[in-house]
Amino acid sequence: MIHPKTELKLISKEVGYGVVAKEFIPAGTITWALDELDREFTPEMVQKLNPISQNILDTYCYRNNKGNFVLCWDYGRYVNHSFKSNCLSTAYDFEIAIRDIYPGEELTDDYGYLNVSEPFTGIEEGTDRKTVYPDDLLNFHGVWDRQLMDVFHRIPKVDQPLRELLTDDLWKKVIHIAEGKREMDSILKNHYAENGYAEAEKGN
Repeated sequence: MIHPKTELKLISKEVGYGVVAKEFIPAGTITWALDELDREFTPEMVQKLNPISQNILDTYCYRNNKGNFVLCWDYGRYVNHSFKSNCLSTAYDFEIAIRDIYPGEELTDDYGYLNVSEPFTGIEEGTDRKTVYPDDLLNFHGVWDRQLMDVFHRIPKVDQPLRELLTDDLWKKVIHIAEGKREMDSILKNHYAENGYAEAEKGN
C-alpha cells in the first residue's frame, strides 16, 4: 500500500504518470508496505497467462528475492525510477523516505533494487549511473544500506500511517534497529539472481 498522503498525477509525456506527495512526508516515513491485497505470481503462473496480462505484469511488477512477480494493487505500481530516488526499499517488505519529500514532489525508487530482468537506460539526471542492470543490488547494496541507516533511526519518531501493515514482531525489530540494539538486514537480501547476473560483486 502506498502512503495515503499521495496521489497519481501525469508527470510529463516522456515519463507518464507518477506518484506525488499531497502533504509533507518527512524522512524516515514508511512510504510503501507490502499488504494482503498485493498479489504475487510465480514464473509458472505468469507463463500460463495470456499475453495482455503478461505485458501488464512485465510493466508494473517488481520481483522479490524468490523470483516471483509482485503486483501492487494500488497506484504504488506507478512509482517511477530515479537514480536520485527519495525512497528506498528495505529488507523488510516496506520502503522509507530517505529524505524529506515536499508537497507536489514525486516519490521515486531506484529500480536497481527491484530485480529487473533486462537492463534499461533511465532518463538523464546528471548522474554517473545511466543504466539499470539486473545485478545492481550486488553492486550498490552498500550505498543503499548506508542511505537507509542514515534515516532508520527516524522511523519511530515520525507519523507512520502504514504502521498497522507491519506485524508487531516486525515493528519491534524496526524499533530495535532504530535504537541501535540490532543490526539492520542488508537490502541485498532482496536480490534474486537470474540470467547469470549473480556473479562477483563489482564493489560499491
